[in-house]
Amino acid sequence: MMKQTYSVSGMTCNGCKNSVEKSLLKFIEIVEATVNLEKKEVEVLLNDEISVQNLQTGLADKFVISEKIENVDTIFKEEETSQIKQLYPLFLIFTFITTASILIHYRDWQIAEFMYTFMGLFYVVFSFFKFLNVKGFATSFAMYDPVAKTLPKYGLVYPFIELVLGFCFLMHFQIMPALIFTIVILGITTVGVTKSLLSKQTIKCACLGSVLNLPMTKATFIENSIMIFMAIFMILKLI
Repeated sequence: MMKQTYSVSGMTCNGCKNSVEKSLLKFIEIVEATVNLEKKEVEVLLNDEISVQNLQTGLADKFVISEKIENVDTIFKEEETSQIKQLYPLFLIFTFITTASILIHYRDWQIAEFMYTFMGLFYVVFSFFKFLNVKGFATSFAMYDPVAKTLPKYGLVYPFIELVLGFCFLMHFQIMPALIFTIVILGITTVGVTKSLLSKQTIKCACLGSVLNLPMTKATFIENSIMIFMAIFMILKLI
């Protein structure tokens, strides 16, 4: 089954609407036909391909059917806007974490302390969303993380790993191991994210668990890259 939308000129009333729908449904290739009078369009559900020329022969002379010509720029803008709306929760969380980290240290500013707080809050907040539905997160995570694909139980443990790392950074406990672990686990996930983006797969991002429906995009790659960069920067600073 496949859906196709056509433009139809000559329709002025509900009578025209019914006439077009009934005429199109006479074709064995068409399972369903729905006319939108305002848009002068008809959406059909097909079980096989059929040419516009054949469709025209089944309509009254006053109606002219043609393939709908999409405005590429409009489609691109709509997709971009839709993606921004979907990623809004992610951007909002990042803004809050960044703002909180700055406010905590603005009186005695030290880049290292800011990074520790940011990374700690990042892990704690993101693990919280994963804990809302651990099994759902594990299922989504296994779709792109290399380790989770091989070891499904890794996805169930991952939220706990994030929470522990968050506490380590916030409490300044075992910082070096926490930094190394950050590079390893986020590095592995980033490899999976990169493969998904390059293959242009439509995969749900599990960064905020399964509660929010976020698409896998470059934002996910950037999010992991920021954390990895911070971890590398702090290791070099500590050595």
